[in-house]
Amino acid sequence: MTLPNDHPAIPKPKVGILLINLGTPDAPDPKSVRRYLAEFLSDRRVVEIPPLVWQPILRGAILTTRPKKSAHAYQQVWMAEGSPLAVHTRETARALQQAMGERVVVDWAMRYGNPAIASRLAAMKAAGCDRILLAPLYPQYSGATTATANDAAFAALRKMRWQPAVRTLPPYHDDPAYIAALQASIEGHLARLPFRPDALLASFHGMPERTLKLGDPYHCQSVKTVRLLSEALPMPVHMSFQSRFGRAKWLEPETEATLTKLVQEGVRNIAVVTPGFSADCLETLEEIALRAKDVFLAEGGENFAYLPCLNASAEAITLYQRLMSRELSGWMD
Repeated sequence: MTLPNDHPAIPKPKVGILLINLGTPDAPDPKSVRRYLAEFLSDRRVVEIPPLVWQPILRGAILTTRPKKSAHAYQQVWMAEGSPLAVHTRETARALQQAMGERVVVDWAMRYGNPAIASRLAAMKAAGCDRILLAPLYPQYSGATTATANDAAFAALRKMRWQPAVRTLPPYHDDPAYIAALQASIEGHLARLPFRPDALLASFHGMPERTLKLGDPYHCQSVKTVRLLSEALPMPVHMSFQSRFGRAKWLEPETEATLTKLVQEGVRNIAVVTPGFSADCLETLEEIALRAKDVFLAEGGENFAYLPCLNASAEAITLYQRLMSRELSGWMD
């Protein structure tokens, strides 16, 4: 059919993949961090306290004191190309685009900060993507991570007159390809260490304990990941949760307390991995590689190694190519 001369241009239909990660400030300074924290900590999925109670606390003590401290932490891990999380997520998108080929358009976004989910969805739609796979890069599902990423995408879709068809990537905490990627990555990093660890500690981002009681599967899925990983590796694998905030009771055991306990039990050499994070960020590079290391050595440990996340490694791209290809079944030959 021949279109009339005044018909707007219609791009060739394409399939898209939008990789989504948590978020990051635009710069490692208090003003940028304050803006990022205000968005992040105002999400009802993240802080489940009524806004009338929470917002005065957030706008008062938290946003007047925490940004300066967090900015200092970001400065210790900031890369020449920008925030580690943004750099690694961008590199992952580029590598996955190359692996997937011209059959799909691969883009990336952040739930909080930039590039925003809404802006990238609009760009993908403008480029002709009429079918998009939303892919939050969280192996273990949580309402505060996976669900809120999808929420933001659905909110953007609500404003579109002509919406693309969408699918969402399920959690992959026990997928054989994910466990194989972790195993290969861990074994590769361990082989390059100048010492042999007595044990491996798998540290996950913490969540308030009430999220488990309310039905969030994050804790159970994290436990299963560790069980499968321990079956795949020839060394003891321990588990802990990091990144506590506020006075609520959080999931146990806590990471720094676990490191102290392991030293008391005779563990002198340890490697720490963070299987709940797809890419290195403040919580892995500053909280674990720096602060947790100091705790372990101060308690009497001798050797500490932080093993990087999958990032944009070959293991990661193989994993994502398998996951995405499976979820795109029926949309692609």
